[in-house]
Amino acid sequence: MATEQNEPRPTNSDLSPKPMAYPTSEEDMAKKPDWDLSNYKPAGKLTGKVALITGGDSGIGRAVALAFAMEGADVAVLYHSNAEDAAVVGQAVQAQGRKFLAIQADVRSASECREAVRRTHAELGGFNILVNNAAFQTGYEHFETIPEENIHRTFDTNIKGYIFMAQAAIPFMKEGDSIINTGSIAGLVGNPHQVDYASTKGAIHTFTKSLAAYLGEKKIRVNAVLPGPIWTPLIPGTMLKEDLAKFGDETMLGRPGQPEELAPSYVYFASQDGSYSTGSLLEVTGGMPKTN
Repeated sequence: MATEQNEPRPTNSDLSPKPMAYPTSEEDMAKKPDWDLSNYKPAGKLTGKVALITGGDSGIGRAVALAFAMEGADVAVLYHSNAEDAAVVGQAVQAQGRKFLAIQADVRSASECREAVRRTHAELGGFNILVNNAAFQTGYEHFETIPEENIHRTFDTNIKGYIFMAQAAIPFMKEGDSIINTGSIAGLVGNPHQVDYASTKGAIHTFTKSLAAYLGEKKIRVNAVLPGPIWTPLIPGTMLKEDLAKFGDETMLGRPGQPEELAPSYVYFASQDGSYSTGSLLEVTGGMPKTN
């Protein structure tokens, strides 16, 4: 029997991250995130399912979209502004023989969330899995200088958007369906340069547990994946230069993670493999924070 080979992963020094303008397109990154799941072994775990992924055009959402398609799901992605990135995802999903739908929308709008869910159900023929993944973040050296506008945008996108999407999706969902939220290690340990962002992620963790309790009787499961430092377009587009220079170094594995290393966790929660998991917060952090 052939032995599966470990895929080499880049360290921070390999990536040599430099600040980029926000919003950042994945296609413009010199060192692109690894999302092709070349070593992933699908097993038809989501055959016949329909999934909607917010922020599914790049980063973690892009890898999750591909993983779901490889497992047999039809996939809709909600993107804010980057149609080019969304088209790349569409090509990857359709290459797996699955249906794909790209929806431009803003999760800060409850009405746009409702329309995205309605379109997914109508055009893909069902609605089984919601992945709340869209996020906004910025880095600031001084907490006192965070603009009020950015605080509102961070909370409106990262927690209100999750609530709006769940409110829209639940009427279309049934027993065995799944909501998966993207949290963050920052919501557990904090981040001195992203106080507002870390606060929203802590709120997402509590939202996950509370919504799981609410939906328990309906047997709709709600869980969260908590990434550590993952190489996505948000990183060079929003982080301070000093934080970029050590991004991922603080983990026990000594490197950033790649989006495809997160995707199987979403498959677990979306499939029957996770049938007894609800209200769970799964850390995929490379061992962060590192114990000194």
